[in-house]
Amino acid sequence: MNYALIFAGGTGQRMNTKTRPKQFLELHGKPILLYTIEVFENHPDIDGIVVVCLEDWIPFLKKKLSHYDIAKVIDVVPGGATGQESIRRGLDALETAVGRGHTVLVHDGVRPLVSDETISQCVASVAAHGNAVSVTPAIETIVQEEGGTVTNIIDRSACRLAKAPQCFNIGELIDAHDRARADGEEGFIDSASLMRHYGHELHTVATGPENIKITTPSDFYIFRAFVDARESSEIFGF
Repeated sequence: MNYALIFAGGTGQRMNTKTRPKQFLELHGKPILLYTIEVFENHPDIDGIVVVCLEDWIPFLKKKLSHYDIAKVIDVVPGGATGQESIRRGLDALETAVGRGHTVLVHDGVRPLVSDETISQCVASVAAHGNAVSVTPAIETIVQEEGGTVTNIIDRSACRLAKAPQCFNIGELIDAHDRARADGEEGFIDSASLMRHYGHELHTVATGPENIKITTPSDFYIFRAFVDARESSEIFGF
């Protein structure tokens, strides 16, 4: 079975909003996080969802889940001091609820434009290869620099941008977190980096360029444009 672990524990400082965290900013009256949850709620391959949320916002989120008739969320747990700790808390909740022998799709709560096709391909990749990391091609030149000087120009045809979902066996990902905790390693940027560090060969799944993470105000405007275009196509049949 396949479970989504949606991470929504950040405060969104780069959004320059003083009123609420970025995952709870609203478009057409609906928080970004709910757009993300609905993608997994409506996908036939997803059997359940755990959300990791800022503790003070859990009551608000639960009201929204009820309002939008979200049925697959099996738990909402408070985040930790770091993203790595927060994901571990979500994994603990999943292990308690369903055990270790299932697939987990770790996804950002502020990545609401992930497609059904990407989710399906990730599930298929885990079944075939044991894991899946969503990626897009690098479309601009990537350089390394030091002290304001370019030290290397990387062949972008060989480069990919790691996105989400990042998908693994629940038990294997928990084991990697346990090893990181024992080693005092608390700085992994995402699950793919953690699993790669502990020897797992990672397999990629192509995702669309629209699968953006809403981090800055300009990202929010792009998200709004996609949603408005989608709604127009549904209304007018474009």
